[in-house]
Amino acid sequence: MFQSWDQLFGIDLGTSNTIIYQQGKGIVLREPSVVAIRMDTGEIEAFGAEAQAMIGRTPGNLDIIYPLQDGVIANFDVTSAMLQYFIKKTQGRLPWFRSSQVYISVPCGITNVQKRAVEETVVHKGAKKAVAVEEPLAAALGAGLPVDEPVGSMVLDIGGEPPRSRSCRSAESS
Repeated sequence: MFQSWDQLFGIDLGTSNTIIYQQGKGIVLREPSVVAIRMDTGEIEAFGAEAQAMIGRTPGNLDIIYPLQDGVIANFDVTSAMLQYFIKKTQGRLPWFRSSQVYISVPCGITNVQKRAVEETVVHKGAKKAVAVEEPLAAALGAGLPVDEPVGSMVLDIGGEPPRSRSCRSAESS
């Protein structure tokens, strides 16, 4: 089914944190899903933990945003840039994403258009194949539950702490 040179990755693109898992290595990245953007130029200043460390300490021209809301991409361009940064951070000098299959967990309530947007973001960043998997199914598979058998299982995904607002600056100034 899978070719031997294909690498398998799992991405949990969450509202609070993004986690990247590589088969055979385990978790290779765990970063907050946060981005710092310059309001005057629109340039991205920082991603992940570096951007999160700026919360409450940013100058007036920086805005801290969470590009995902309720597990869905709210800002496609910023999410794409954040994902590209995380991919570069995990791969180092080796272009591992080119011959890889990537499975991305998504909330079960999103539309097919939103699923395609997530898959296309990952393929656009260089993956050979991307598949969006609903979070409860991904959690059941990860827990080793028999998803292909007609037995009942209860999966409770409590997720991470939701961000205070879409923009931290607006939450702090009010």
